[in-house]
Amino acid sequence: MKSMSAQAIQSTHAFADEARDAVYHAIFSRRDVRGQFLPTPVPDAVLSRILTAAHYAPSVGFMQPWNFLVVQSDAVKRRVHAAFATAHAEAGEMFEGEKRSTYRSLKLEGILESPVGICITCDRERTGPVVVGRTHMKTMDLYSSVCAVQNLWLAARAEGLGVGWVSIFHQSELQEALGIPKGITPIAYLCVGYVSHFHAKPELESAGWLPRLPMEDLVYFDQWGQRDDDQALIGHLKRDQAIAQEAGAAHRVAAAQ
Repeated sequence: MKSMSAQAIQSTHAFADEARDAVYHAIFSRRDVRGQFLPTPVPDAVLSRILTAAHYAPSVGFMQPWNFLVVQSDAVKRRVHAAFATAHAEAGEMFEGEKRSTYRSLKLEGILESPVGICITCDRERTGPVVVGRTHMKTMDLYSSVCAVQNLWLAARAEGLGVGWVSIFHQSELQEALGIPKGITPIAYLCVGYVSHFHAKPELESAGWLPRLPMEDLVYFDQWGQRDDDQALIGHLKRDQAIAQEAGAAHRVAAAQ
């Protein structure tokens, strides 16, 4: 039996062009939202869809280690914000010179402004001490929970929702604010809501904190550190990164109109 050609396989399993482009659009236009949240409530039907998308993330050993703590109470949000404020003040002292002043000028959360907070956690004992795929790399359950974060984030972008990941906490203080047991690991506190706009570039990139790294500098072949700029793949990577940047420029123009 002759093997199917790559083109035939692609035609069999690939999404239609419009559906495929929508996936990439969600990926390239996703942003970490901090300061553009609107008070508009998020309908339960929409919230259900993005939580379901998160639950359908891949997990090592199919252990599904996540829980989703939905925060709607203003009192609870204030406790979470107080935990952030403590860590944020400490973090500001860790940078020096211009970095310190730039850090202090950044808006790094929307805890009180966003209609909904979602804390995604990891129960590292959910399916017992021995898990398929985690027998040697014990952190795979944590990585699985991060996949749930990404699924939710992309689904939220497709729904027109902004998401902001707040990570500046002492873990114990976030656990106390949300009543999370010590044996459960908080993975991400996400601020979720409709927004006035999405930035064309990540805010830290626009602020000059760090540039986006060139993709061709991040790809090695066969061995760590082994580059080959003559590989055809490198040319494709340069082209696709330019397309992504052009899409961002087009987004800026559309947003300004």
